[in-house]
Amino acid sequence: MPIVTSVTKMLGIRVPIIQGGMQWVGVPALAAAVSEAGGLGILTALTQPSPDALRVAIRETRKLTSKPFGVNITLLPSINLPDYAGYARAAVEEGVRIFETAGNNPGPLIKYFKENGCIVIHKCTTIRHAKSAEKHGVDVLSIDGFECAGVPGEEDIGGLYLLARAARELKVPYVASGGIADARGFAAALALGASGVNMGTRFMCTVESPIHQNIKDKIVASTERDTVHIFRTLHNTTRVFKNKVSMEVVATEKRGNANFEDVKDLVSGARGKGVYDLGDPDYGIWTAGIAMGLIEDIPTCKELVQRLERETVEIIGGLGGLVRGGERAKL
Repeated sequence: MPIVTSVTKMLGIRVPIIQGGMQWVGVPALAAAVSEAGGLGILTALTQPSPDALRVAIRETRKLTSKPFGVNITLLPSINLPDYAGYARAAVEEGVRIFETAGNNPGPLIKYFKENGCIVIHKCTTIRHAKSAEKHGVDVLSIDGFECAGVPGEEDIGGLYLLARAARELKVPYVASGGIADARGFAAALALGASGVNMGTRFMCTVESPIHQNIKDKIVASTERDTVHIFRTLHNTTRVFKNKVSMEVVATEKRGNANFEDVKDLVSGARGKGVYDLGDPDYGIWTAGIAMGLIEDIPTCKELVQRLERETVEIIGGLGGLVRGGERAKL
């Protein structure tokens, strides 16, 4: 039986699974594979060097799938500020109508997308920010718990609490993001009121993911203890894979009075991309969530989505057996 939610209806997808936008990872081959599998694939705009390059990527994705896919635009502190408006305009002009946004001051982008008839999924790490995004007119909220890869915010609030709170306070549908890599997490998110899930690290470790096989193997071999937070003292906390480079960043911060100039060469995007290209997990900084501890294989996107769909339905069906004859069975 299919899992039907407000998100599957709104986005025109079969399974309420969204592949999160990931730098250097959200490329046409992966996005198209996720969409073909029944979820929502996401191209990462800033993976492309320019708005024109994003146009090419969108066209490549359309050659690979006729199903819906989206574009992620994340607004974060950067050494060289990207042309966010240019990327947004290029995607809209290419006919994209689903966008995932995240980061600081998304109001102008959201306004532009809504003026052009687009669906906006906005990622938040607090209910306060989620309610603000609602006022901007977003269609779906992606509630990102502290377990997530990348930027979890500064308040260290776990997904279990955030999702339950979201059910009480949010008016628009929301999906769960952070720490989800299997059917148990998927089913739990639905029980907590989410209309779907957003997964990043899990989709990094698929056949169609563009990263080097060595990195995929490293993810399978790793546990939930193999991530670390950097930029804590800079108030831009980021969860990344625990390696020589990230631990050097942490050590620099612990010495006190560190600023971005002290670590910028360690955390450069070129070095991060090199990890995925060269297959050396210690070459630079790369993001990964604690969901690594749940990842044990490298399936195709189709195999992964079908497995998640099937097992989640089984788990939900099995929960019905806990209530019998009007009395609660013992857990």
